[in-house]
Amino acid sequence: MARLTIYPDNHVDSTVVSNLFIDEYMKDANDAQLKVYLYLLRMMSAHLATSVSDIADRFNHTEKDVLRALRYWEKQQLLSLDYDGDKNLVGIHIHDLTDGARAGAQMPASFVPMPVMSAAEDVRRDAVPAGLPQAESQPDSAQAAMVYAKPSYTADQLREFKGRQETTQLLFIAESYIGKPLTPSEIKTILYFTDVLRFSDDLIDYLLQYCVDRGKKDFKYIEKVAVSWAEDGITTPKQAQKRATRYDKNIYTIMNGLGKSNSPTAKEMEFITRWLKDYGFTMDIIIEACERTVLATDKHRFEYAESILSSWKRQNVHHKADIQGIDDLHQQRRKSASSNPPKQSGNRFNQFTQNNYDFAALEQELVSN
Repeated sequence: MARLTIYPDNHVDSTVVSNLFIDEYMKDANDAQLKVYLYLLRMMSAHLATSVSDIADRFNHTEKDVLRALRYWEKQQLLSLDYDGDKNLVGIHIHDLTDGARAGAQMPASFVPMPVMSAAEDVRRDAVPAGLPQAESQPDSAQAAMVYAKPSYTADQLREFKGRQETTQLLFIAESYIGKPLTPSEIKTILYFTDVLRFSDDLIDYLLQYCVDRGKKDFKYIEKVAVSWAEDGITTPKQAQKRATRYDKNIYTIMNGLGKSNSPTAKEMEFITRWLKDYGFTMDIIIEACERTVLATDKHRFEYAESILSSWKRQNVHHKADIQGIDDLHQQRRKSASSNPPKQSGNRFNQFTQNNYDFAALEQELVSN
């Protein structure tokens, strides 16, 4: 077959990959490692920031997959990882292969900022999760593959599983989340959750809800999340929820913005979900509301922030710049009301004192109580 000549049409929107990487490093890397490294090059060339959770979502991997890939490339001396005093991952330096990656040369522009909380799970290797013995608590890749290996279930085993009385409801719940009848392979995965990972029905229910809420209905992704939870000793929905909220940078940022350091309660999560998904606000708008809330009150902060954000939603706020226009209009109305008090009408009710109420102050007082 004749050789093909490749003619590029676009020399601008591109990412440069070293030939040394293609010749020496690419052949030994797995799928996740290649995706992570190439994506970091792409983000670096565009001068964009990213995070462990963002990379995991983009490529249908778990955050642990991403962290393992980063550590792999660090061992290969293709990049360096920066940590803060609490061992949280805060930055990445991608080495310039043309100047000798093994010598540790670094490109000054290669720093990729990473949200602190998105990579904190890397530190948990020092702790033993409750409910698992030491040998199983933090397995390495080889041991994890052995402990949580997925069996090849036979047709008889599958029929027995489907025939159990308690299985019927579980499969119905799974099909409701996924939105279609389960395939035999997907039913085997559910069996794997109960048989090998020892997940309760409630935990499987929460697992499916968690993944679907993130827009992930692929069972390969769901299985990766399940194994990650098993490795961390997750045995209840409450533990899983606490872990999930701990490493979601948006949730962490909102809680911190409202002056709270604890994990959100179920009610608080309803507010956060509403602001992010139902209202569709970007983080800068939500944080602006949080800052105003903290200045206004130290009680019922979620309710107060909700009153601000719902008002902005009604007034079609889409960008932070829209808020300034609303503030200016509010100030104009207040000045107009104070300079032009309502005229006294000639009726019998004039004997009562008429006040110009500051409804914003009243709302604050109501929420504070």
